[in-house]
Amino acid sequence: MAELTELQKQLFELQDIKYRDFHSKLMPETAKEKIIGIRTPVLRKFAKVFAGTPELEDFLQQLPHQFYEENNLHMMLITGIKDYPKCMEEVQRFLPYIDNWATCDFPEPKCFRKNKKAVLEEVRKWIASTETYTIRYGIGMLMRLFLDEDFSPEYLEMAAGVQSQEYYVNMMIAWYFATALAKQWDAAVPYIEQHRLSDWVHKKTIQKAVESYRITSEQKEYLKGYR
Repeated sequence: MAELTELQKQLFELQDIKYRDFHSKLMPETAKEKIIGIRTPVLRKFAKVFAGTPELEDFLQQLPHQFYEENNLHMMLITGIKDYPKCMEEVQRFLPYIDNWATCDFPEPKCFRKNKKAVLEEVRKWIASTETYTIRYGIGMLMRLFLDEDFSPEYLEMAAGVQSQEYYVNMMIAWYFATALAKQWDAAVPYIEQHRLSDWVHKKTIQKAVESYRITSEQKEYLKGYR
């Protein structure tokens, strides 16, 4: 292994071996030696301090990173950028380097909520990508930002139209539709009734919806009839 950078040394000082061993089991696609083992609240605290240092810009330019936590730190730092054009530029540059579901699924940057129209145009491009985690990120943004007051039925079509053999893409589609059933039942339930999703996504959507506390008992029983 190459000699550790100063930042990497600081991150290893936050290491929790038991947490690394536990967390690595949740991420079979990521080599264990790439995981330092830092609990998310601890890394968030570190990110807040690091965001105010001169090293920030250099770090954002240094891609790819060596460790999983460096990727998570990168995502945390991006989500804190308040200037929308700068934030989106950094998101676009980082997306091709995301290689796991956990980094991909961090909350959206706060500035995205104030620029939804512009974000939606990027979401369309991300969903049309051939990269697993770019697609997953796009569907995730569609789920987080466009299932409430800004909802349109066409967004369900966008998610349903994604054809993939990738587990982490299909899992996100199922998560999206389970959430859509909770928030936009009337628009979403025909996708189950008419079996408009792939078999795996269809079954996983019903499973996740039935497990959800946001869906009524009556709705759950109804969905079970379409398993």
